[in-house]
Amino acid sequence: MADPINLPILIGAAVIDSINPCAFGVLIFLLAYLSNAVKQKAKILLHGFVYLFAVFLTYLLAGLILLPIIQTATRSFSVYAYYVIAAIIFIAGLIEIKDFFWYGKGFSLGIFPSAAKRIKNYTKRVTGHISTSFFLGVFVALVELPCTGAVYLAVLTLMASSGVSMSNLSLLVLYNFIFVLPLGVIVALFYKGVTAHKFEQWRLKNRSLMRLLAGLLLIGLALWMIWYAVGL
Repeated sequence: MADPINLPILIGAAVIDSINPCAFGVLIFLLAYLSNAVKQKAKILLHGFVYLFAVFLTYLLAGLILLPIIQTATRSFSVYAYYVIAAIIFIAGLIEIKDFFWYGKGFSLGIFPSAAKRIKNYTKRVTGHISTSFFLGVFVALVELPCTGAVYLAVLTLMASSGVSMSNLSLLVLYNFIFVLPLGVIVALFYKGVTAHKFEQWRLKNRSLMRLLAGLLLIGLALWMIWYAVGL
């Protein structure tokens, strides 16, 4: 059977995953704080892109660590592992779609409140050293996985049939580059004069739609995984 992951699927998944209200919210908060504490736009730009590089690197390393683990699971339990992971992805999709109609009601995929509090505390230390922005990016990438990780899990599971290879490594690099690209656009527009307040207004206005798109993508990926498993 053909490889379940290809370039159009990967790019489509990465694009939808990249417009995530959780990822946007943390970056906007960081830029808002820096605009009051640092004042120098060039330094804010540097902090912003160091933060984004840390997010990119952390997600890439997480993918490289998880890919062989998922590959082992899918080989050990064959189609059953695909069904279980597909069910998790499908449920995550339903939760995301729920937030389109009833945002914030009941259980939602988001950053845990305790982690959100720590993010705010770490952000207030960013002005000291560039390395703090890097650490913040690593921390945020890890704690926002409940919010952003479902699409990545589906993509990694579809990659698992061929495991760790140069082809999959290049696909992971591309996926994570696309994932952080909208965040880079936000940093660049902020440097050009768009305020953090305007970004936050846009995020709040469109977060339900972003959840809907993510939910539809997750359900589509889950069904694709099941179709692939049936053909194994």
